[in-house]
Amino acid sequence: MLPLTKRSKSLLAAALLAALAGCGTADTGTEPRGGAKKEAARPVVPKKVAPDGLPGMPPLLDPKDVYAADRPGRLSPVVKDFPSRVYVPNTNSNTVSVIDPATYKVIETIPVGIQPQHVVPSWDLKTLWVNNNRGHTLTPIDPATGVAGKPVEVHDPYNLYFTPDGKYAVVMASLDRELVFRDPHTMDRKKTVPVSCYGVNHADFSADGRYFVVSCEFSGELLKVDTAKMEVIGQQKLPFQGAMPQDVKISPDGKTFYIADMMAHGMWVLDGEKFTTPQLMPTGKGAHGLYVSRDSKEMYIPNRGEGSISVFDFGQNKLTKKWWLPDGGSPDMGGVSADGKVLWLSGRYDSEVYAIDTKTGKQLARIPVGGGPHGLAVYPQPGRYSLGHTGVFR
Repeated sequence: MLPLTKRSKSLLAAALLAALAGCGTADTGTEPRGGAKKEAARPVVPKKVAPDGLPGMPPLLDPKDVYAADRPGRLSPVVKDFPSRVYVPNTNSNTVSVIDPATYKVIETIPVGIQPQHVVPSWDLKTLWVNNNRGHTLTPIDPATGVAGKPVEVHDPYNLYFTPDGKYAVVMASLDRELVFRDPHTMDRKKTVPVSCYGVNHADFSADGRYFVVSCEFSGELLKVDTAKMEVIGQQKLPFQGAMPQDVKISPDGKTFYIADMMAHGMWVLDGEKFTTPQLMPTGKGAHGLYVSRDSKEMYIPNRGEGSISVFDFGQNKLTKKWWLPDGGSPDMGGVSADGKVLWLSGRYDSEVYAIDTKTGKQLARIPVGGGPHGLAVYPQPGRYSLGHTGVFR
């Protein structure tokens, strides 16, 4: 190879500089070919990613509506052949009245344990569990046949829920002052969580399933519980003397929890994430249950102390209607029919059940049942799985 002359070296250096200039990289400040002006580099802003849901929980059908799976007629293959019935636990009669909604008549009365409080659909939708609170048992009912099975021993089962992943049943042991996590099939005890409030009662889960909010009716408090860790992570006293919180329900968009309060005569509006002090929205005397319409637009609030049902509009964020039972009554707990046309409620102090048209508020039927009817279940209902209580489906 011949040695480079001084002139050759100069020509080579010039050629290299020209080649680099032609690359048009972000650092050179030159324009790319074609004459288009090059934009300045922008800082990379990390996207805000929503936290993942509880592992094992079926993903929401619609991130903006936790109740999207509950539309009229959207019955799971598991329940599509079950007969349509209304199961009414009678706390004073120790029975469950079974109503045929097509005829508004009681077609069977099933003996169960002492003081049945709620009829609860299992997470897998295959079983109805009757919570025999003072009998310390759960009575299983096969919704395909209506036949009751052998009671399972469970201490102080006032209410019953299921974690969104189906991994645990959660017994609200009201007088024991415990949340008891159990096997959802055998009901074997897995973990006991003592609580310092009195009367753990009702609950509902966040949209991502990672926590749930619990009402404590006898001490007027709320708990926030981490689902996976099975630990209480928040607790607060409601700002009302003599508060007695009852049913808990999350809004369709998953941003707000509502808690009915039978002594504050309304429902508390709570930011579940922040778990700050909630605001009270008056509804009526003895507000007790909370039931979402099949289109996720409204929520029905039975006011047990005055014989009325308030209707809350989620979109307008306000109460829009109030329906009064024509002959009075004590509307308590219940559920919405599979087609969304009828609201079924127990009459706690009147030994009766009410069927109410969800479009007009008109009373369709008033059905005599046993003494002290409480947490009735309308079954089957749309949804992929049950979170418990009288039927909270997602």
